[in-house]
Amino acid sequence: MNRNEITEQIVVARLTKGLSWQQLTDAIDKPVMWTTSALLGQHPIPAELGKILVEMLGLDDSAVPVLAASPMRAGLPSAIPTDPTIYRFYEALQVYGGAIKELIHEKFGDGIMSAINFSVDMQKKAHESGDRVVVTFDGKFLPYQWVSADS
Repeated sequence: MNRNEITEQIVVARLTKGLSWQQLTDAIDKPVMWTTSALLGQHPIPAELGKILVEMLGLDDSAVPVLAASPMRAGLPSAIPTDPTIYRFYEALQVYGGAIKELIHEKFGDGIMSAINFSVDMQKKAHESGDRVVVTFDGKFLPYQWVSADS
């Protein structure tokens, strides 16, 4: 059984059992965004936590070591995402990505925001014109360090 097959089983089992992502998260005491992303195949899940989740979802124990393995991250089925929710993030980065990059360089120097030393949070905020989605990316700044081959 491969990671993609297990991910499909997780999605089906969660819906069949009527479990929310938050309920699965509460069972392992991790952030909801991390747990959801991990169950969708983007993070390895430590075996002791994987056992809890596999049991809750009614999956075969053989899924535990696969869930614990380092995944192939960031794989989307197409270069430009077609799911409307994911596409809107892509669209927002097309519009604001250049400005975000420039402001990172202006405030921090020549470097990048880590997606390895990173967290993301999502909140719902009431607004008079309709509820707002607030997404916070929190990544460590990593300066570019040019090192000569002789160093």
